[in-house]
Amino acid sequence: MAWNLRNWARAMKRDVSALYRASRDPRVPWHAKALAVFVVGYALSPIDLIPDFIPVIGYLDDIILVPLGIWAVIKLIPPEIMAEHRRLASADRPASKTAAAVIIAIWIVVLLIVGSWIVRRLSFTP
Repeated sequence: MAWNLRNWARAMKRDVSALYRASRDPRVPWHAKALAVFVVGYALSPIDLIPDFIPVIGYLDDIILVPLGIWAVIKLIPPEIMAEHRRLASADRPASKTAAAVIIAIWIVVLLIVGSWIVRRLSFTP
């Protein structure tokens, strides 16, 4: 069973990398690119919808949401293009500090926007 989980995890890593590559491919439809960027960003983001420190429930988003997102994007990308990007992702797995910085910056901006909206909503001025 551990062997199957390890292979599944490797396939998920490969598919996240393949989706990142596919999101930059001009042959991929724009709606698939948009969803791919969201799924890859969420998969690589250190911030989850449900924090991981919450027992059991904290890992459900990683176990359910990310694979469902990957599956949805793969269904939107033509099979021959996805197969090509999977081969490329298997061949080399670059680690990008720039991508991590961009994802963190996006989350910070989103949190600032949501925070400012909440502050404005809670500021009751008669």
